[in-house]
Amino acid sequence: MQNDMKLDSNFFLQYKDKFELKKIRVLKKTREWELIISLKGFISIPELGEIESTIAEYFKLNKVRIIIDESSVSLSADELIKSYWEDLKKAVIASNPSFTGFLMDSNVQLENNIIKITVKSEEAAKYLTSKKCNDIISRYISDYFNISLHVSICADSEENYCEDEYLKCYFEEENKIITEALKPVKSDSNGKSKESKDELIMGRPFKDTPVSIASITEDSGRVTIQGCIFNTEIKTLNNGRTIITFNITDNTNSITAKIFLKEENDFAKLTSNITDGRYIAVKGDIQYDKFIKELVIFPVGITAAEKSMRTDNAEVKRVELHAHTGMSAMDGICSASDLVKRAKAWGHKAVAITDHGVVQAYPEAYEASKIHGVKIIYGVEGYFVNDGVPIVYNAVNRSLEEEFTVFDIETTGLSPIKDKITEIGAVKIKNGRITDRFSELINPEIPIPDNITRLTGITDSMVKDKPAIREILPKFLEFAGDSPLIAHNANFDSGFIRAKAAESGLAFDNTIIDTLQMSRVLLTGLKKHKLNIICEYLGIGLENHHRAADDAKATAEIMLKFIEMMKDKGINDIADINKLSLAGRSHKTGESYHIILLVKNMTGLRNLYKLISMSHLDFFYKKPRLPKSLLVQYREGLLIGSACESGEVFRNILNNLDENTIIENARFYDYLEIQPNGNNEFLVRNGMVANKGELEAINRRIVELGKNLNKMVVATGDVHFLEPEDEIYRRIIMAGQGYSDADEQAPLYFKTTDEMLEEFEYLGRETAFSVVVRNPNRILEQIEDIIPIPEDTYPPKIEGAEEQIREMTMKKAHELYGEILPEVVEKRLDKELNSIINNGYAVMYLIAQKLVAKSMADGYLVGSRGSVGSSFVATMCDITEVNPLPPHYLCPKCKYSRFFLDGSIESGADLSDENCPQCGTALRKEGHDIPFEMFLGFEGDKEPDIDLNFAGEYQPEAHKYTEELFGKGNVFRAGTIGTIAEKTAYGFIKKYYEEKGIKINNAEANRLIKGCTGIKRTTGQHPGGVMIVPDYTDIYNFTPIQRPADDPSSNITTTHFDYHSISGRLLKLDILGHDVPSIIRMLEDITGFGVNNIPLDDSRTMSLFTSAEALGVNLEDIDCKVGSLGIPEFGTKFVRQMLMDTQPGTFAELVRISGLSHGTDVWLNNAQELIKSGTATLKEVIATRDDIMLFLIYKGVNPRTSFKIAENVRKGRGLTPEYEAAMKEQNIPEWYIESCKKVKYLFPKAHATAYVMMSFRVAYYKVYYPEAFYATYYTVKLDDFDADLFIKGKEAIRAKWIEIDKLGNNATAKEKNLMTLIEVVYEMYLRGIKLLPVDLYKSDAKKFLVTKEGILPPLASLQGVGTSAAQNIACTRQESCFISMDDLRERARLSKTVIEILKNHGCLEGLPESNQLSLFSAGGNLGV
Repeated sequence: MQNDMKLDSNFFLQYKDKFELKKIRVLKKTREWELIISLKGFISIPELGEIESTIAEYFKLNKVRIIIDESSVSLSADELIKSYWEDLKKAVIASNPSFTGFLMDSNVQLENNIIKITVKSEEAAKYLTSKKCNDIISRYISDYFNISLHVSICADSEENYCEDEYLKCYFEEENKIITEALKPVKSDSNGKSKESKDELIMGRPFKDTPVSIASITEDSGRVTIQGCIFNTEIKTLNNGRTIITFNITDNTNSITAKIFLKEENDFAKLTSNITDGRYIAVKGDIQYDKFIKELVIFPVGITAAEKSMRTDNAEVKRVELHAHTGMSAMDGICSASDLVKRAKAWGHKAVAITDHGVVQAYPEAYEASKIHGVKIIYGVEGYFVNDGVPIVYNAVNRSLEEEFTVFDIETTGLSPIKDKITEIGAVKIKNGRITDRFSELINPEIPIPDNITRLTGITDSMVKDKPAIREILPKFLEFAGDSPLIAHNANFDSGFIRAKAAESGLAFDNTIIDTLQMSRVLLTGLKKHKLNIICEYLGIGLENHHRAADDAKATAEIMLKFIEMMKDKGINDIADINKLSLAGRSHKTGESYHIILLVKNMTGLRNLYKLISMSHLDFFYKKPRLPKSLLVQYREGLLIGSACESGEVFRNILNNLDENTIIENARFYDYLEIQPNGNNEFLVRNGMVANKGELEAINRRIVELGKNLNKMVVATGDVHFLEPEDEIYRRIIMAGQGYSDADEQAPLYFKTTDEMLEEFEYLGRETAFSVVVRNPNRILEQIEDIIPIPEDTYPPKIEGAEEQIREMTMKKAHELYGEILPEVVEKRLDKELNSIINNGYAVMYLIAQKLVAKSMADGYLVGSRGSVGSSFVATMCDITEVNPLPPHYLCPKCKYSRFFLDGSIESGADLSDENCPQCGTALRKEGHDIPFEMFLGFEGDKEPDIDLNFAGEYQPEAHKYTEELFGKGNVFRAGTIGTIAEKTAYGFIKKYYEEKGIKINNAEANRLIKGCTGIKRTTGQHPGGVMIVPDYTDIYNFTPIQRPADDPSSNITTTHFDYHSISGRLLKLDILGHDVPSIIRMLEDITGFGVNNIPLDDSRTMSLFTSAEALGVNLEDIDCKVGSLGIPEFGTKFVRQMLMDTQPGTFAELVRISGLSHGTDVWLNNAQELIKSGTATLKEVIATRDDIMLFLIYKGVNPRTSFKIAENVRKGRGLTPEYEAAMKEQNIPEWYIESCKKVKYLFPKAHATAYVMMSFRVAYYKVYYPEAFYATYYTVKLDDFDADLFIKGKEAIRAKWIEIDKLGNNATAKEKNLMTLIEVVYEMYLRGIKLLPVDLYKSDAKKFLVTKEGILPPLASLQGVGTSAAQNIACTRQESCFISMDDLRERARLSKTVIEILKNHGCLEGLPESNQLSLFSAGGNLGV
């Protein structure tokens, strides 16, 4: 040791107030020092450790140990241990890292010189004890404090069971790791151990072979699985420990995994790697979790894994021309985005979107194409009706009086190729009568299926000795000769005859006449045109239906009647019969086929939008149908393909129609389509074709047809989902719709080029390449770049709108604020008008102004929603009554004003009453301090969203007036698309597996729910939104149109696209119906007291929001301490609790309550806790989106930054590091910053203010006009009102309240609605107001009436009577009194049930049951 070495003098000086060095003990042999110190103040163990290490390093010692002189310690042992426990833990953990997760949240106490350390689980206690943790802690205490204490480690008895299970796995894995670590490490050829540090997420690397999750049982023990993560959740348990839970699936099944975090650095690593969608391998132990009651896996190791993905490695890629998305209602599974993303991954240049009958995936597909650079071929798979289907095939000039052969056949099945004929029956007709007959049973030489025998009555024994078709068919053809053949559904019968004639080498080219098509044209009154139905309609006997001879005879008699009908129409020749088909075209009666339409250019897009619109509006019959005549008219710019097995060409070949018909029908198409055998395998199962070879034969025929007609043939996949395993989702959805073959899913997944080439290798290599690759790419070359929805905005134009808005605004401003406007008013108007006019929004303001003015003129108040109340121009134009300026006084006489600009006052309604200092007039109190930026953005260029609340009964008038303003063809209801929600998906899944007797776990249910949600179910309409198309364009440049929910009986027309897709292009007005304007109108009508006379600072009204004292009642026996029952926005139990928690006393605080109640994660787990803990007051917490901007500006944050922060927070995006730094720079409290981070959605202050203004006025009527209030409230809640219950009095009502309250969350929706009414009715009774029984003559049909005796309920308030019956009673009683119950029932058209309800309530007291009794009861009066 060198004596001249010295530490810096400052080193010990820094500790002079904490300890004094008493002695140094030098142990030369071990090169250790012991420093005995005397404490002068508190010094932490880490500081002592730093001193030890510094001295040891400086003097090159093996160890330095500091010992505290016991005499200098003033604390008791218990105080000493508690004071130094955190330091002791850190010191112990620093030298023993494996203790970290167990000691960090432990508790300590000293009992009888024993230190008792409590950890959170039994397994943790066992582990620490086994590692001698108690001895280590005891030694530290002895070393530092020279105190000898025993240490005991025990478990908290309330610890979570799951954690113990996890720790068992953890320790088992640790032992295995140690054992494995002691083994020699095998080296690779370069002598380096193989590692995959970047892939390791948790534990140690492993390469175990994964097992399928479906094979896991409770006895599986330790397993390795591999799969995709979903439903990740991170939460903190009550004991403070963090748990990561996630589901993992390998598509054979799914399982839940649980990880209890042990170290802080584990959290960052695990949470960044365990994310939804990631593919991983998990090694862990299978345990039964008694909390979720299913098997879970507790991971001991996790690594990233590579998912095996199909790739398209072809040198030249195919293009899929037939693909469905989730917009193919209850059928397609994958989203347009996923489809495009997959095409991009495979290197495909394009993909076609061809949903069933709709084009609603276009907006999503377009956005996806911009992201991924894949071209979209916009198309549709339509429902095609050949409205020109002929009645006569191979028509000839021949009189209807000449000879015809009418025939019918019976067969073993539906396929003319595979099945056989068992009977032919025929008759000849001439000159209106039957002249000859033919009837033969035929041996099919195969067994007759049982179902056919049940249908026809023909058995194997009946035909076993009969001739075969090769003997009978020539006889039949000889019988028919060259006469025209007539049959019902002739394509079926003639298709069989044609096929069997071809097999025998016989000619068959007779004229064919189909009475099925003829019936559809002549008997338009019939919905169905089956043979037996037509016979019944025409009065023709049919004894043995489904026997050929009898069916032929009946068909002949039908034909004879049809001949007379045709003669009446001037048709006397066979050649003229098809004129009937052309004249009587009907989209309902024709057979429907599938057809593909692809858009080539913008002309084609516009034509497609027209076709989609007409198919929904004019030709909807079960499906939106496309008549051939319509397609011919609008086919410009479109490519027409023959579609799948449901297409016309495929069906013509399948049904063995004559060659000329097949060729003629095929000529209509631009290209023909074939699909893999698997797509059409159901035809084999259904007996339509014999085997796969026949399916291939049909495809070969289509290829040959294309070659002969010089039309391209393309192979398509009819894609409905991405991967083969995704079929389970479609299976569940189809089963939920009742499809019996849902489990027989076709392989309709997106196929690679090589997969498709393999499907069609039977065509030969060159042909397969042509149909799979070359021809689809040739079609792609014909497709131009298409923008399905214009990018620009197309606002309506009203000449002079800008001048009108400016003029109205300035006129009203000068009327209120004087000729010389206050600076704050002038600046605000300049800013707003410049933004509104320069950005073309004046017309929107003018429209809103006209709608509001019309409603007000008709006597209905209008409430504003959303942020329009942020605009002072809107206030000046009377669009909204919310004044967004800072709070201020305003003199209505001399125009004096005084503004409060420092944020100290939030609402003018809360200013004290004052008189004008200039003229003595009582000052008005205005302004709610709402920034304009929250409406039109900081630059004033955000498109305004003006929402207006009209009275419910006035909403139709407002819509009608909008059409008057812009023209009926320019106003459409905003369309919506309803998709399968999680709850519905769960219902489908539950039903599917229950029917199979299979129980699935929660993880698998979650996976299936995710796969089934988002699929289109139906369409609808926004409750009040309308889209305005300007007069310089038309709707087909933006979207097709349709009926809501595809309801042909509806007279409403909606946009085909969801309104969100086009709202940035077309103006959307929200003309909503709302109860409150209706309530206000009724209250004014009943009381004669105008709503504008109500002061917004009335003290008695304000008191309702904190107590029921102003009502003179105590409501605590129904668990209510405030008087806001029945007040809009403030009557629910949730908001009433908020009122009790916050005790608002000002109008501004009510606005805050409104904001808090409508936000997401704003009150619960946020503001509520801040207020309860005293951290912040109601005035300080974040309640609305505007609060943030105003608060930050007042605190000195840059206005633009304040706006951006408010925008981020209101949308649930939290705070960026930059925003957080800007807030901290201005000393924004930490609680405020954390509160911002929790918010998911914030309500606009303007919206909240408008709501509160209306609600406060209703509350005013409740205080001062109670009868009117209750009558109005009950009228609005009529559907839920139960007069029978409520007339029983308050005790009966309270008993019902207790009954429903006990149900808690198990109460039905109806019971919950009734509960709300019970509370209000109970309050009414406490206020001494009576509810009268329903009166047959005095009660209104639907409205509650205020009378001197009390409130009289309407007839419809009796549950089960209904408004229709009530109105009938009200109308008929005006004619004369009812003389009996029979008289009432007959005249008012009432059911016996309604009569019984009226009778039980007492409405019919004194009224005899029958007219006869009334007659007798009249006695001697009869003669008067």
